[in-house]
Amino acid sequence: MSNSAAGSESLAARLDQLESRFAIIDLTTAYCHGFDNRDFDLFLSIWSEDCVWNIGPPFGSFSGHAGIREAVHDVLWPAWAESHHLSTNHLVEFQGVDDATCVCDVDCIGTLTSGPECQMVGATYSDRLQRRNGRWQIVQRDVTIHYFNAVAGTVLQAPAD
Repeated sequence: MSNSAAGSESLAARLDQLESRFAIIDLTTAYCHGFDNRDFDLFLSIWSEDCVWNIGPPFGSFSGHAGIREAVHDVLWPAWAESHHLSTNHLVEFQGVDDATCVCDVDCIGTLTSGPECQMVGATYSDRLQRRNGRWQIVQRDVTIHYFNAVAGTVLQAPAD
């Protein structure tokens, strides 16, 4: 193989990895927007059919699209009147052209349906991802919750006009 052919393959592989990195980070963005905006179709689109979502205490573990539907519609959305996720510190590592992991930190503030005060959640998402049929999706997400605390005396409200 000539040097120019090897260079072109290397460039194509690097470009693919760069595009993949953005696609993987976009999965977390779609997770946040889908959950916070109650857009279940967007939220579900990030998960593979055979996914596992280990939310951990106090929520549990859910498998497949049916499990994701149960977690969102029966457990989480009924508990949260409003939520706002912020994700950062994405560390993407590739195990192959179609396999990767991503770790990121997330803060979420929201109002529980049980009361007017805010809750603040800090967590780390550890994802195992695969590209199938040209699309990256989350195969497994393990959530490590660092804190889940009430913000005393705080109520989320829109700014005054």
